Amino acid sequence: MRPTVEAFLDKDTETWSYVVYDEPGGHAAVVDPVLDYDNKSGRTSTESAQQLVDCVRAHRLTVDWVLETHAHADHLSAAPFVRDAVGGRIAIGEHIRDVQTIFRKVFNLEKQFLPDGSDFDHLFRDGESFRIGKLEGRVIHTPGHTPADMSYLIGDALFVGDTLFLPDVGTARCDFPGGDARTLFRSIRKLLELPDDTRMFMCHDYPPEEREHAYQTTVGQQKRSNKHVRDGISEDAFVTMREERDATLEMPRLILPSIQVNIRAGRMPPAEDNGVIYLKIPVNQL
Repeated sequence: MRPTVEAFLDKDTETWSYVVYDEPGGHAAVVDPVLDYDNKSGRTSTESAQQLVDCVRAHRLTVDWVLETHAHADHLSAAPFVRDAVGGRIAIGEHIRDVQTIFRKVFNLEKQFLPDGSDFDHLFRDGESFRIGKLEGRVIHTPGHTPADMSYLIGDALFVGDTLFLPDVGTARCDFPGGDARTLFRSIRKLLELPDDTRMFMCHDYPPEEREHAYQTTVGQQKRSNKHVRDGISEDAFVTMREERDATLEMPRLILPSIQVNIRAGRMPPAEDNGVIYLKIPVNQL
């Protein structure tokens, strides 16, 4: 089937979130919901995520899944808010355990935090199938940006997370802990083996000045014109380009608050003995 996809842009983090469903009154998944976070004040709000909830309610949808493509480094996840409001199981790839293990050490997290993926309702394996009402989905492990990145193929719609951007922007960075440019190239080529007319939905868009934000392309368009990984660009050439480019990039503005929340499936760390929740800022670690 061809699912209906409704896209929502969080302008502050340039993140696209989605409601994917089979039919009005049917079943849905929510993909990569954003929790608004003011880095200056440390305050959160649910304005962006409420748009997804409103969409679900307007179409009278039953939410089966809240899907995370990976542990995002540029925004906090609103998955718990969405689940509490409209239901669904929070899911991510099973290699989130690797990311949890890495960042448990970086943040020196509490002993009670276990890097076993148990914060999530479900951990997907590569190739695993799932259903959203009348729609069938399949999980494709696409590491490289992080070890845990997953792409979700739902009908003819492919949600790629940070693996790929629109053709004029290119591909994701690979210099986070556990990332690898050669692995990313191979993950992308796996996605580009899908039919050319497969619709591809981005998690982010960082457009050049001459165009507005956009979120959709196709496998065929990526193969023909992605500036980093189109057909004809070799693995070695990609790795050289990607590693040289990544060496010039600053860390994302919200990486430190985002990661320590997102490896917990969007939950905040436990409150301390004064009842206040704190996020850590490790010094000279990234």
